[in-house]
Amino acid sequence: MDPRRETLEQSLGHRFDDPRLLARALTHRSAGPEHNERLEFLGDAVLSLAVSALLFERFAESDEGDLTRVRAHLVREDSLHRLALQLGLPERLRLSEGELRGGGTLRPSILADALEAVIGAVFLDGGYEAARQLVQRLLGELIEGTEVQSWSKDAKTELQEWLQARRIAVPAYRIVATRGQAHAQTFEVECAVAALGVAERGEGRSRRSAEQAAARRMLERLEASDRPGGPLQA
Repeated sequence: MDPRRETLEQSLGHRFDDPRLLARALTHRSAGPEHNERLEFLGDAVLSLAVSALLFERFAESDEGDLTRVRAHLVREDSLHRLALQLGLPERLRLSEGELRGGGTLRPSILADALEAVIGAVFLDGGYEAARQLVQRLLGELIEGTEVQSWSKDAKTELQEWLQARRIAVPAYRIVATRGQAHAQTFEVECAVAALGVAERGEGRSRRSAEQAAARRMLERLEASDRPGGPLQA
């Protein structure tokens, strides 16, 4: 057996009866036609189901909205990227020479997708229970050690709800700058509320995190302006 595959299987807690599934899960579309996108599609659904079940059991008193917000944090790209790094997936991915030169093995989106594909591969190889155990191994400790209150609504959602409550059109986001090499880029995003003629910017290691930073700044600005004596109250 390939010692690198054996090490990964030990980390996953699952030994593949069909190792071709694992190989495919670790193959980016740039490396050939037998790539991992279909497995990623399947793994995304399995991950969502398994996390939903774990949250349902852990937070028996929480409503749907709270559970949905916690799940969104757990399965977002940043979280899956960190887990993929912990599993050592960058050293096991198959990518084209171009993607390798561009730092693809460390790109958060590629690693997050690969992890979902691995979950899909485990599901096909060992069934739902095997996949559920993998998800619990990856996220169970985090779920057990957290409280719903610590997972507040994300800034973009809060900003949208704030605006909608005042019948103001939702904001527009656009990338205004991208800095750094492909594997270590920093994004700068602008959040603009056209109806109020205001805009704020935020930075992050991914477009999503930059949008969240910009939305947080916008929300803080609008909340301050909405207080008695502020511009929106004048």
